[in-house]
Amino acid sequence: MSEYGDLVQNKCLEFSDRIIKLNDYLLEQAANKRAEVTSRAEVRGKRAETKAEGRGLKAERQTSSRVPVFLQSVATICNQLLRSGTSIGANNAEATNAVSKQDFRAKSYIALKEARESLYWIELLRRNKYLDEKQYVSIHDDCEELVRIFVSRCKKLDSEV
Repeated sequence: MSEYGDLVQNKCLEFSDRIIKLNDYLLEQAANKRAEVTSRAEVRGKRAETKAEGRGLKAERQTSSRVPVFLQSVATICNQLLRSGTSIGANNAEATNAVSKQDFRAKSYIALKEARESLYWIELLRRNKYLDEKQYVSIHDDCEELVRIFVSRCKKLDSEV
């Protein structure tokens, strides 16, 4: 691999590392919120149980097995970002080991598409307040840099055709 190829691959790996850590962080935050919701539900369930027992009625205890919809959403978005964000580097690695110019071009375009998809998921996380502005700007700028790298590569490849 060339020096430039190594630089691009390192940027892809660094971005993938950040995406993995962000995924873990957001899922941990979601789990903490779930624990808060669960503990409140258990307290309400115990109160209802106590009142029902006082009246001689059989009370149904609330269960915490259902995950609130907002937690399912963040998990789904995180999974999509994890898949697209780590796929950028994988496709770049495939491109650098391509068997033909067409294969290199195709894998480079796929890496570009994955980078743009990652921008979409990052924006969605920000709009739904899972990322604060500082987190958003940092990860968005890193992803934009990868988009610019792959746009430049793909334009150059298109001009050679």
